[in-house]
Amino acid sequence: MTTATFCLWFLGSFGGGIIIACFFEWTLHRFVMHKPVWKFDYAFHAHAVVHHQIFRADRTYHLQKEEDKNTIPMAWWNWMVLLAVLMLPTGCIAWLLGQWSVVAGAGVAYLLYYLTYEYIHWCMHLPKSRRLEMSWVFRKLNGHHLLHHRYMHKNYNVVLPLADLCLGTLLIRSKIRFAQPIGRMIPNVQPKTQGRVPAKPCRVMVRVVDMDNLSDRRAQKVQFAHLAP
Repeated sequence: MTTATFCLWFLGSFGGGIIIACFFEWTLHRFVMHKPVWKFDYAFHAHAVVHHQIFRADRTYHLQKEEDKNTIPMAWWNWMVLLAVLMLPTGCIAWLLGQWSVVAGAGVAYLLYYLTYEYIHWCMHLPKSRRLEMSWVFRKLNGHHLLHHRYMHKNYNVVLPLADLCLGTLLIRSKIRFAQPIGRMIPNVQPKTQGRVPAKPCRVMVRVVDMDNLSDRRAQKVQFAHLAP
């Protein structure tokens, strides 16, 4: 195999590996980390129960107690299990193609994606005004993840929201207003109100019952105008 051939297969499998890792992250996050898989509930408990209980979409989105710091990243051994799950089918594909550079390119992509996930996720919940946190990309991803902590069945991706976009779980702004954390590293994800046509006042009929005389079943109709906000 020539060097040029190796590089072409390496780069192609690296790009494909990033996309595979993106959809794998989405699948793992939705179907394993947010719901038990038969009797296996380790990931569900560690993430949906513990992590989401500590880190919510308010001021607690950022670390409040030092002892909770270890609930931000995955367990130290998780990367080996996840990499093995991804590398097994990748190895089979490389064997069928007769191109072992596929294993190298995809393997680097999987590992890089995992490390990026862990670092970005760490910075999101434990901000320190790092250079990365000042970037436009991080701000967008941070708002994306903040909405996941508000709506746990939306925005499963942390690194690359491509799978969220393709699979219908992408949420750009909140559906309702909530007390989100504010800061330079977090965008405003509240629903847009500018440009909305104000609702017309509506007239509402209510019945007020005379509670001082329960035997009197007569009710007085009161008519008032309710001005929508």
